[in-house]
Amino acid sequence: MKRLLTAILIAAGASTAMADGLKSLESFMKNVRAGKAEFTQAVTAPPKQGQEVRTKVSSGSFEFQRPGKFRFNYVKPFEQLIVADGKTLWLYDADLNQVTERAQAQALGSTPAAILTSATDLKALKADFELSNEHNGDGLEWVLASPKQKGGQLKSVRIGFTPEGQLAALSIEDSFGQHSLMKFQSLQTQASLPASTFQFKAPKGADVLKQ
Repeated sequence: MKRLLTAILIAAGASTAMADGLKSLESFMKNVRAGKAEFTQAVTAPPKQGQEVRTKVSSGSFEFQRPGKFRFNYVKPFEQLIVADGKTLWLYDADLNQVTERAQAQALGSTPAAILTSATDLKALKADFELSNEHNGDGLEWVLASPKQKGGQLKSVRIGFTPEGQLAALSIEDSFGQHSLMKFQSLQTQASLPASTFQFKAPKGADVLKQ
């Protein structure tokens, strides 16, 4: 009986610790209206037969403002810009000098960007995702978000927070087995950002593809 009671207490303690992930996510969604950070992203594709696992690393800056506005500016190794103003999503490839323009509502849906920038509370997020806590022993508090709609390209998203509740990482796995880990540094939160941050104008001579 004593051993059983000890086991129950240990399990209860672990459950309490793990619950911080969801609390941190809810606090982030409710209290952080806008922010900016530097990021590094490592994308690992599933290895093909006879080939080694290869990881591509990129870096840049990230800015967002609720509801639904964000800007990913990839600087290394290739320049690429993703801007969303709440209605339209633009993707600009500098090497190709090509812009892809899409309606934001159709482009996002159950995506990582929707988690970070669109939903304002857990209730809204639960309309599209199953949410649960994870503890990986890496010093971060993780929330696993699994899309309710099956069969899409997105398999799972994990959002990592520091023990202080600061956004630290975003881990994404797609249905093809590709894994992307984005780590945020120097996160600054604020009430708002200049409107120009989320405005986009196609560079002169660029090909514009509307989807």
